[in-house]
Amino acid sequence: MSTPSQQQVRSRIAQARTVVVKVGSSSLTTSSGHLDVQRLSKLVGALSQMSAMGARIVLVSSGAIAAGFGPLGFDSRPSDVATQQAAASVGQGLLMAHYEAAFGRFGIRVGQILITAQDTIRAAQYRNAQRTLERLLELSVVPIVNENDALASNEIRFGDNDRLSALVANIVRADALVLLTDVDGLYTAPPSRADAQHISYVPDVLSALDNIEVGGSGSHVGTGGMITKLEAVHVATASGIPAVLTCADNAGPAMSGDPVGTVFAPVKRRGSSRRLWIAFAAAPRGDLIVDEGAAQAIQAGRASLLAAGVVGVDGEFSAGDPVWISNEQGDHLAKGLSGFDSEEIPQMLGANSSQLRKALGDVYAHPLVHRDDLVLV
Repeated sequence: MSTPSQQQVRSRIAQARTVVVKVGSSSLTTSSGHLDVQRLSKLVGALSQMSAMGARIVLVSSGAIAAGFGPLGFDSRPSDVATQQAAASVGQGLLMAHYEAAFGRFGIRVGQILITAQDTIRAAQYRNAQRTLERLLELSVVPIVNENDALASNEIRFGDNDRLSALVANIVRADALVLLTDVDGLYTAPPSRADAQHISYVPDVLSALDNIEVGGSGSHVGTGGMITKLEAVHVATASGIPAVLTCADNAGPAMSGDPVGTVFAPVKRRGSSRRLWIAFAAAPRGDLIVDEGAAQAIQAGRASLLAAGVVGVDGEFSAGDPVWISNEQGDHLAKGLSGFDSEEIPQMLGANSSQLRKALGDVYAHPLVHRDDLVLV
């Protein structure tokens, strides 16, 4: 796959049929943390214009907690989880009410989708989310997606909507990802520094990171920083999806292919939805440790993981759960879906298919991880 030019990538974004747009809290709220209805309405106007031109829009919107803590009487974003969840519960309703009114002025219906990290870990929930989102788009509804902050805990959450937006782009097989924030693109250093230079085009996000100094903290009303946005870009571009990063005021021009913000080229062709889910959405529950021969076979590609090459198992997981496949030095080689429960595997270690069939029966004479359920990392 040859590297496209900046103009080719921007043209591809302009022609995208399905676009996932992520907007952060700082782009929707005032400095005091209250929801800024005027800024929200301006964004909706740009999205509605693209919708009228035939684009299918999925909006991943932060802002529930930020919209809720003001009405609850807090001067700033609460720090404890319970109060954040309460603020999200109040704020999500306010956020959706304003989106419904704003999109309604253009004759566009919206639907709310609240997702937790658990919804992308298990294949069944992932498929449910995929089916619902696709049906909403077929019905010309704009899905408005947010992490379910009212229920998500710090132990298992996306942590910000940047990564969620990239996973949603995979779920709906988007043609472009647009990340809207409070800066107008990527810089070689924090924009506040005099020597910072704007970067308009990144052909390979991984190699570009070597020459970029990135700040890690987000705004006082959000949770994400530039690091999380580049991680989201990595997920998207590694999935064959071009991305653009810019400020919310540039939403319309960015989706139209104008030279605003920073555009990121896809770095590989899109894989199957299932393999994309294994690679990016599935959080491993355990570890299968392989010997040198199995490690070489896995890294060569398209080889199933057989019990004969596994020397250890770590963690508790069920058949169908995602697991790491690691070498004996502890390096992760691949991710895959286990064919067996973790408690079944120790009795299988080191045995070939004939031995497993004789000792345990035909049901155990299968790979621990089938090659169709395995993705190199």
